[in-house]
Amino acid sequence: MSTMQQELQRLIARYDRGRISQERLLLKIGAMIAEPLGFATIDHHRELRQGFPEVILCDGKTERQVTEIAARIVKRGSILLASRASGGQFTAVRKKIRSARFNSVARTITANEHLIRPRGLGTILVVTAGTSDLPVAEEALETARCMGNTVDLIADVGVAGIHRLLAHRERLWNSSVIIVVAGMEGALASVVGGLVSVPVIAVPTSVGYGASFKGVSALLGMLNSCAAGITVVNIDNGFGAGVAASLINRRRNKVGASSDEKRTKR
Repeated sequence: MSTMQQELQRLIARYDRGRISQERLLLKIGAMIAEPLGFATIDHHRELRQGFPEVILCDGKTERQVTEIAARIVKRGSILLASRASGGQFTAVRKKIRSARFNSVARTITANEHLIRPRGLGTILVVTAGTSDLPVAEEALETARCMGNTVDLIADVGVAGIHRLLAHRERLWNSSVIIVVAGMEGALASVVGGLVSVPVIAVPTSVGYGASFKGVSALLGMLNSCAAGITVVNIDNGFGAGVAASLINRRRNKVGASSDEKRTKR
């Protein structure tokens, strides 16, 4: 049960006992759904609707704005995840939220991590072509981890030395969902897609020289993959890949639980 569901139950119980008026109840429920701050409107209902609280994109926001939004999310009793954060933004958040943690490679800020509950089935494996792809890979890892998944990383196993990837065959085959992060020509996604039978999410990165066009070459290469069933997200979108992988992994968990229930009934 989510934090919002618990809070709703408490409010309804108080109303049933006559401790709050109907008007007060409606006001509190309205505040739970969306909280206007002037410069932002926090979608608190997202946790109930989609299973995970609103995530803060720190790009373009001031330190004060990021801190205020983060504080409201944490006060609500939800998991905090902020992406594309700077060191200055983290320092500002840390002054108000002492439990905040900063992954400087992923550029993510997290808090209330004790609220993370296992929700996936198996492991989400993130594979990078090169070390330069790690910032995007770490963003995907942090996202999937905060959404309740077991995560793993295989770094720097691009097609320039394919033997490095093949040395990890068991980890590839035993994963539940794979996120492939690659720049340059983005060929690693096709190779991994041809080796495994699980969903593969490809993330093109802006790593590469001039003709890579800041990730466009990798994006087009992944979209044109000859390996069937590969899903491609936007350039450098580790967050989007982490969310997609988590939803797939969560769905597999539900399907697995449903299948086990049917077998038990038989």
